[in-house]
Amino acid sequence: MRLAVTAYVAIACGCGSDGTVGIASGQDPDPVAVDFSMGYTKRSIPVDDNGDMIESDVRDLDVFTPGAALFIRDRASPSAIEKRVFPEEGILDYDIRDLQVSYDAERLVFAMRGPFDPDAQDDEQPTWNIWEYELATETLRRLIVSDLTAEAGHDRMPHYLPDGRIVFTSTRQRRTAAVLLDEGRPQYAAQTEDGRADAFVLHVMEADGSGIRQVSFNQSHDLYPSVLHDGRIVFTRWEDTVGREGMQLYRANPDGSGLEMLYGANSHDPGDGGEPVQFVRALPAPDGRLLTRLVPFEPVDFGGDLVAIDGTDFLEMNQPVAESTKAGPGQEPATVNDVDVDTTSPGGRFASGWPLWDGTDRLLVNWTQCRLDDNGEIVPCTDDRLAQPGANTAAPLYGAWIYDPETQTQLPVVVPAEGEMIEEAVAARPRPAPPVIFDQSVNFDPSLADAGVGLLDIRSVYDIAGSDTANPDIATVADPAATLADERTARFVRISRLVPQPDDEVRDVPGTAFGRRRDLGMREIVGYAPVEPDGSVRVEVPADLPLTLEVLDARGRRTSARHRNWLQVRPGETLSCQGCHQAGTGTSHGRSGAFTS
Repeated sequence: MRLAVTAYVAIACGCGSDGTVGIASGQDPDPVAVDFSMGYTKRSIPVDDNGDMIESDVRDLDVFTPGAALFIRDRASPSAIEKRVFPEEGILDYDIRDLQVSYDAERLVFAMRGPFDPDAQDDEQPTWNIWEYELATETLRRLIVSDLTAEAGHDRMPHYLPDGRIVFTSTRQRRTAAVLLDEGRPQYAAQTEDGRADAFVLHVMEADGSGIRQVSFNQSHDLYPSVLHDGRIVFTRWEDTVGREGMQLYRANPDGSGLEMLYGANSHDPGDGGEPVQFVRALPAPDGRLLTRLVPFEPVDFGGDLVAIDGTDFLEMNQPVAESTKAGPGQEPATVNDVDVDTTSPGGRFASGWPLWDGTDRLLVNWTQCRLDDNGEIVPCTDDRLAQPGANTAAPLYGAWIYDPETQTQLPVVVPAEGEMIEEAVAARPRPAPPVIFDQSVNFDPSLADAGVGLLDIRSVYDIAGSDTANPDIATVADPAATLADERTARFVRISRLVPQPDDEVRDVPGTAFGRRRDLGMREIVGYAPVEPDGSVRVEVPADLPLTLEVLDARGRRTSARHRNWLQVRPGETLSCQGCHQAGTGTSHGRSGAFTS
């Protein structure tokens, strides 16, 4: 009891030379911020049999950590009554994550797994399912009614689309399995490129859980989908190809067409020599920026920093798009807290953040103060205490707070007990719904869709990041009277696909089957296409496969660097590329408008 009281006093009084924000105390509830309901998850901090805290990994999505519960409050205030939604008091057999709110603020959607069976193996435990709670009727339901269908894969990270459907990430891989069957192969869920687990990729379903459709075909995870102001989906894509390992932001239409990189492939350096940071859980804010959490692959104490990203004008922190007139940077801290993502952090850490959409820039955040264990007494971090030899950090104490960037203060909303954490909190406040982008409404050709293919349209392989690299120039190479075919360096494009790998229990594929380099994966050549004299390529390619491209000379030798990220086309889609790019330059590509062609 003493530790809990001491921790609360430290948080309520807070502040000093440690770089944290001023923590307001002794104030009446903010009348503007509290007049809405809020939902949040509370859990006991996971520990192993020795009592040591179990750290997390953002790449492990099927992890099952029981001990969570869902709560709501009618008002975002410390004095508001806390109502436990599920499970009942004393039941610690469920895990709850990925809390989101409908645009009309009438429903909460989240992922839940349970009940935990202590006698079952990991693969025999219940799967992650999508659940919905209606605030007015206090009704809780699993969206996929059928037990058989619900247990067909792990479903996580749901988010409402403007038309009422739900986009989520899942190991179901329904379309991938169908393609395998069409090819005469057994149906199985493809593993991530590092072989750690089944890959989670994006799916869309109707509001009642029916009509599940796979819309992304990454070979590692696609995570945390949400909806941009223009109706497109923004999500985190984990890319794990040779020379390109990281989690960056991508965007696509809700049907999976128009997939392209949005931000962050070359902005993983934290700037202090620490672990590379990853971009997860991006949420559109009222000002058009993306509130995004920065964490290493293995977050320290379950948390990281919150940043605001200008994904409209920037591909990277210091790389604007071609039409932008802004100097940058493309991202900045969302708070004034001095957060260090991989060592002792004077400004504490954030487990989550949610824009309030109340006419201000305020945020509902899940934050823990930097805390030290001083001979059994928990005290806040200060410069003097951190400088003392043998200073020991204490376990985190994530609560729910309202952060005001104008006054640079935080108001406590939900204060946890010692050994607990408020992991996620969302404000049940209405917000404008983006426009609806209908399926098969962008760059769609029904005749291509009927054939199960899409169209790849490259303007010129000599157009490298907006520069004419042909010898002497594209116009001369394109003129057959000036340049013979044998004099052109680019003659063909080779289109390849990655062969999805099954779990070892389905088939144990020996390492020798992968050739010289296991880390390149197993690939199949889909076909070749001629490069026209001006460098253009226009070719039909199979839909719903992860594809990669290589430019070849007349003898079939690769003249370009390996393509390090996976392309996809949906049936009937035309995927247009302005040109090509060079790897290893530190300049990002793969986004429309990145360069002037």
